[in-house]
Amino acid sequence: MLCVEVKGVGIMVVNELKEAECGAVLTGASLGRLGCSLDNQPYVVPIYFVYEPGYIYVLSTYGQKTEWMRTNPKVCLAVDDITNESQWTSVIAKGRYQELPEPQFTEEREHARKLLAKRYRWWQNALGERQLRLGDELITPLFFRICVDSMTGLRAAPEAAQGASLTQK
Repeated sequence: MLCVEVKGVGIMVVNELKEAECGAVLTGASLGRLGCSLDNQPYVVPIYFVYEPGYIYVLSTYGQKTEWMRTNPKVCLAVDDITNESQWTSVIAKGRYQELPEPQFTEEREHARKLLAKRYRWWQNALGERQLRLGDELITPLFFRICVDSMTGLRAAPEAAQGASLTQK
């Protein structure tokens, strides 16, 4: 636990999340930021996703992130739930990109589609952006998953104690 005094806000307590708590945050979220890199250049984009233990499933289209992840499959997903500057939760899942092409991943693609379909407008981010660029041209959806290797997270909450300064317990 870390106690931090935030000017104008008061005392904030920051705790590390256990893996199960990180999983619960990812289960409840649907929008995150995907991080990938190529040639020491990072790239971060918003994505809609669905989490189940061990995997994060995503519908996408072909583009820069896909090119980069095919070359360097090490990726991460960041998710935040922010109430205010002293009350927030943040989770980062690290893992490996795995594309799910037909026909060898037909079952996995259908599983991903079913999971994603439970979310409102799950397809909009991926297909809407590409529609703006390509107009009426046919858009081929691309399913992929992140095979999760590790998850870390922090949760901050205000503390009622007065007069505390930056301390670590």
